[in-house]
Amino acid sequence: MVVELGHFSLILALAVALVQGTLPLLGASRGDIRLMDLGRTAALTQALLVIVAFGALTQAYVTSDFSVVNVVANSHSAKPMLYKISGVWGNHEGSMLLWALILALFGAAVAVFGAGLPDTLRARVLAIQALIGVGFLAFLLFTSNPFERVSPAPLDGNGLNPLLQDPGLAFHPPLLYLGYVGFSVTYAFAIAALLEGRVDAAWARWVRPWTLAAWCFLTLGIALGSWWAYYILGWGGFWFWDPVENASLMPWLAGTALLHSAIVVEKRDALKSWTVLLAILAFSLSLLGTFLVRSGVLTSVHAFAQDPARGMYILGFLLFVTGGGLALYAWRAPRLTPGGMFQPVSREGALILNNLLLCTLAATVLLGTLYPLFLDLLTGNKVSVGPPFFNATFVPICAPLFAALCVGPYLGWKRSEIWPALLRLRVAFIAAMVAAIVAATAIDGRATLAALAFGFGVWLILGSLSEFAQRLVRTNFRLPPRASLGMTIAHAAVGVVVLGAVGTGAWNSELMQTMKPGDRASFHGFDVKLERVESLQGPNYVAERATLLLSVGGKPYTVLQPERRLFTVQRRQVAETAIHTNLLRDLYATLGEGEAANGWVIRLYYNPLAPWIWLGAALAALGGFVSLSDRRLRIGAPSRTRVAALPAE
Repeated sequence: MVVELGHFSLILALAVALVQGTLPLLGASRGDIRLMDLGRTAALTQALLVIVAFGALTQAYVTSDFSVVNVVANSHSAKPMLYKISGVWGNHEGSMLLWALILALFGAAVAVFGAGLPDTLRARVLAIQALIGVGFLAFLLFTSNPFERVSPAPLDGNGLNPLLQDPGLAFHPPLLYLGYVGFSVTYAFAIAALLEGRVDAAWARWVRPWTLAAWCFLTLGIALGSWWAYYILGWGGFWFWDPVENASLMPWLAGTALLHSAIVVEKRDALKSWTVLLAILAFSLSLLGTFLVRSGVLTSVHAFAQDPARGMYILGFLLFVTGGGLALYAWRAPRLTPGGMFQPVSREGALILNNLLLCTLAATVLLGTLYPLFLDLLTGNKVSVGPPFFNATFVPICAPLFAALCVGPYLGWKRSEIWPALLRLRVAFIAAMVAAIVAATAIDGRATLAALAFGFGVWLILGSLSEFAQRLVRTNFRLPPRASLGMTIAHAAVGVVVLGAVGTGAWNSELMQTMKPGDRASFHGFDVKLERVESLQGPNYVAERATLLLSVGGKPYTVLQPERRLFTVQRRQVAETAIHTNLLRDLYATLGEGEAANGWVIRLYYNPLAPWIWLGAALAALGGFVSLSDRRLRIGAPSRTRVAALPAE
């Protein structure tokens, strides 16, 4: 009965979304306040109905209701409760329901927190948000119904993909979707602004919090997915330029550019058309990621590889949303009044350079991701575009981007001079040069580009902290606005990520050796002894676990216990790595194939600064949340006709 209630709630949610997507638009065009206010009520109602539907599916998983096809395919009675719950979104249908839930919740949030918006703008934003919801709710009901029954019900289910039975993957999709779907709000604001023909500082102030929230969640989602790949897949790396990894990176890059562009609109009433275009592209790239994951065109550890017919629906929806948005942009954007003038050497100029480089990076990733697909479609030839391509194209573009990130905050609005800004950065520049030289010496000449990147990481950290310190001195040690503080944290965090990536990629060491119990190996100054390999029984798997004793100079240092798990229902093996970290490096061990007679394959990795990658990502998200807590962003612009000037950041 609960399952039928969930299904019926989805049907009602679709009906409500249709009302929300049409009548408020009509009311905005006619100036009818009653129709416009209907959007708020409909948004809250739709969110409630989708919550009921999601709760019904969750209840089916928790109680192991194997009369539901989706539960049979993705759950098992012996599965731990955490993975029964995460199994709700660990599949195509459930993940789409999670997407619809988050989309409805964002619409409800606009209805609740958008009380200060002009009636027409709020009505149009809620209507556009609802029309997006119509697309996903119809997709669920007509092609991907999560509540489909099976009769007779089997005694047990097939279980969740073993790769997804991990705490990191339990929380990765919700965070990622909060980022993806969050950009739907900025898309709705952009379309609403084009319909009204008005983009101003007040509009930018309303857009920034939603952009910032989506960016923070997407940052955390990408970082958590990278961390999962690092310690579960057992290959010792953190980013492989997998097409589905790229699918999450592209909207992040576009969203970062949007965030900076909205600042220029708010502060200087410039870059209006550019900002609207970025808002459309950020959400379009989010939808592109959804298409790549669910169309079956990619082979990836992340992809659901579902029925291509579903992929065609999403492709059609993607073309409608992107094509419709760009067509409206081409028609209405020329009517947007141009903003304030500025010189190339200025804060605005630095932000434009920043945005151009971010968009170039996104275009590079898009080309490398889609080129193999188009080549296969046109010629039937199979090619692979991997790390060599992206390292040769993506990494060099980052150098001027990092330079702009440091210099930009030292420049004034409208016009400035580059030399005084560089003089204020001289200490950071000298430290960065020294760091690059030391890194080149330590790397032993193997990777000059890595040494330069290491210097840029130091440059970003010290440059950001230097700007913050100089600001404190100028204001008699009064803390700057939280938006400025968050910017400093986020920019410095990028430097931390760069240092972690360079350390892991340039200074890492690897040992692969077949060992029997009692065998020893020498690795990076450690004496490694394989003490034993034992069998153990997990809740829904059997495993072999190796015990590795690491010592230095005859003194015990640590114990690593990597496992190789066989999930009994799916008959699939998954590596469980063992990692010892001290925040400056990771000692990383995996257990491979083997037996008592011939020994087991043991892989050991020494990854310097690896923890800094995820520490930096967490700091970047923290910086975003600190900025989001700024009261000026939370209360929004008090008036469209007269917006109070803000202190320069």
